[in-house]
Amino acid sequence: MAASTRRTVVLGILGSVLDAGKTAERWEKWRPTVAICQQPDLAVHRLELIYEPKFQTLLDMVVEDVRQVSPDTLVRPVPMAIKNPWDFEEVYAMLHDFARRYTFSPDEEDYLVHITTGTHVAQICLFLLTESRHFPGRLLQTSPPGRGAAGAAGSYTIIDLDLSRYDRLASRAALERREGESFLKGGIETKNAAYNRLIEQIERVAIASRTPILLCGPTGAGKSQLARRVYELKKARHKLAGELVDVNCATIRGDSAMSALFGHVRGAFTGALEARQGLLRKANGGVLFLDEIGELGLDEQAMLLRAIEEKVFYPVGSDREQKSDFQLVAGTNRDLGEEVAAGRFREDLHARINLWTFRLPSLAERPEDIEPNLDYELAACLARTGQSITISREARARFLAFATSKEAVWAGNFRDFSAAITRMATLAQGGRIRTEVVDEEIERLRTAWRRGPRKAAGQAEQDEVLAVLGEERAAEIDRFDRVQLADVLRVCKASRSLSEAGRTLFAASRAKKTSVNDADRLRKYLARFGLAWSDLAPA
Repeated sequence: MAASTRRTVVLGILGSVLDAGKTAERWEKWRPTVAICQQPDLAVHRLELIYEPKFQTLLDMVVEDVRQVSPDTLVRPVPMAIKNPWDFEEVYAMLHDFARRYTFSPDEEDYLVHITTGTHVAQICLFLLTESRHFPGRLLQTSPPGRGAAGAAGSYTIIDLDLSRYDRLASRAALERREGESFLKGGIETKNAAYNRLIEQIERVAIASRTPILLCGPTGAGKSQLARRVYELKKARHKLAGELVDVNCATIRGDSAMSALFGHVRGAFTGALEARQGLLRKANGGVLFLDEIGELGLDEQAMLLRAIEEKVFYPVGSDREQKSDFQLVAGTNRDLGEEVAAGRFREDLHARINLWTFRLPSLAERPEDIEPNLDYELAACLARTGQSITISREARARFLAFATSKEAVWAGNFRDFSAAITRMATLAQGGRIRTEVVDEEIERLRTAWRRGPRKAAGQAEQDEVLAVLGEERAAEIDRFDRVQLADVLRVCKASRSLSEAGRTLFAASRAKKTSVNDADRLRKYLARFGLAWSDLAPA
């Protein structure tokens, strides 16, 4: 032990078995509490000895034996009446109260917490209270002498729980964090500082918490891939045992959403010939990834909130609760705050899933990461096809100059980027991408982006009506009616029923009527164009 002017104080528990012994032969036996004071290089100035009153006789004998081997050691017995020494809650509470009452003087005294004696429960409690600094000291572990060793003092080890003092442990923890961050990035050596900080935060949250995680960002920013990697990272660290259930909420809108998410019992509705487990039940013990969570209806949102908070839900048509303990990871390209304000998303559900919200930047916001992603995509081609694809120096420079310029919209983000690399790799003769292939791809992207996000204002209405009526019937409709019809079609496709669409479309006029039939009004309007609700209802 390093030389110190501070007094050494040991806090320990009287061992009802290990410290026992009545005859003179006890001196040939290793007794941990007495052995502490027999160490030639450990001067114990005070021994705070916790004991149960029923072992008073044993205590008196140990105190006398300590006085014989170490006259300078002051033993202060601390009675602690524990009803059940194997009750973790009771033992922890009593040791915690003792720690709070005790007057520690760290500047004057060096504290060692002896964890060799006492029940396993007591030893764990002493460890936790020392690790949390309720006992501002280090752990003391004593061991019996080896075979053939003289005396009964044995040996001791002092353990400092300040992990920052252990260089190898600190380095190992840092390496583990870096590995986790690299895994979440798919092994891509990204250079964007903001994105790297974001991934670092997600790695910490993923390992330390099972609360909901909300991933925001534009379409194609990588939310689905990141959610899968979060699951795989947690799985590798033994943080969960269940599976990943990946759901795109935009594909289960309408009446089928309830059944898909929460399951149903046999006969719950027409066509329910067999019971269905439901995706929430399937995610028990794992991760439920709800991509585009903003597409869920308000009823599904209410049931999901209860499932998150209470871990229970009712399948469709059942009055018996089902349990499922899952971690929710949600994805959205919408501003859920605006959706709440518009009444399309529940405020209480938003508050519940908004604890850890991470916004993934678009590809255009990360120009530094385009080159490492280019190399990643080329390596992915090899893994996918078995063919090695390279790119010439001139072709690489030309593509990167375009890809990082303001001209590059990357409207679909990494989906556009991955598709571009795949096309160039496919057209590369002899497995090498040259400048002419890059030039063709750049022109292809320019054309696609001109047609896509930069349509004229009236083009959206034109496409909406054409998709439903066809070119010949759409041509017979006046431009004035076409704009109105396009808006009605969008509302119908976003609604779960004819009545819900009618309430949205006639919200202003219905407030002035004493009796309303929004569904009938909408049905008659659609009939003017030869349409029925079944032609428009979401799948």
